[in-house]
Amino acid sequence: MSLLEVRDLKASYGGSPALFGVDLSVEEGEVVALMGRNGMGKSTTIRCICRMMPIDAGTLSFTGQDVRSLPSHAVARLGIGLVPEGRRCFPNLSVRENLIAAARPGHWDEARVATLFPRLAERSGQSAATLSGGEQQMLAIGRALMTNPRLLILDEATEGLAPLVRQEIREVIAGLSEQSGLSIVIVDKSLRELSHIARRVVILERGRSVLNETISAVTPQVADRYLGV
Repeated sequence: MSLLEVRDLKASYGGSPALFGVDLSVEEGEVVALMGRNGMGKSTTIRCICRMMPIDAGTLSFTGQDVRSLPSHAVARLGIGLVPEGRRCFPNLSVRENLIAAARPGHWDEARVATLFPRLAERSGQSAATLSGGEQQMLAIGRALMTNPRLLILDEATEGLAPLVRQEIREVIAGLSEQSGLSIVIVDKSLRELSHIARRVVILERGRSVLNETISAVTPQVADRYLGV
């Protein structure tokens, strides 16, 4: 049984269909890349999984439990941690306050997050608003880890960051899976940069899953067709 199972997912915004049939599964300890051009339904799929918007039809289960009718906070308690697009740290709270705001008992605590991101420990008392974009992204990841999830979802985790910071964060994400066996869904645009992190890729096109394949099997022609500008 898959940790996360999404089948024929359909959803709408104000009566306008946005998802027409998304299939996505994640096994224990697996890293899956969710990809597609802008506007193809990636973030909408994430919002549905995290129960932040209604589902019109389809199957959505986590740890074998049907979660379609659950509110977002209940799904989070089941073990889904989200690093949202745009980071969305609490700007007026300190780094430490951001980390402990939604903390739950488990492997991940302040000390382990500080080991993962030493800069957060150095800036523990600073408000999140004073951090750089890269540091805010580290804080958003650390905050999600503090919920001790079984599945971590990262929506455009390195968007808009400097190349060196992007590389640092990607190395951390790769290490999370290799060292702790955490299951991860990562939304991104660069197949090349995800090739050493994800085992499998699901590509969306106009609100539908059009490819579910090992990332090494995605040819340049397929990448250009579904991911090219």
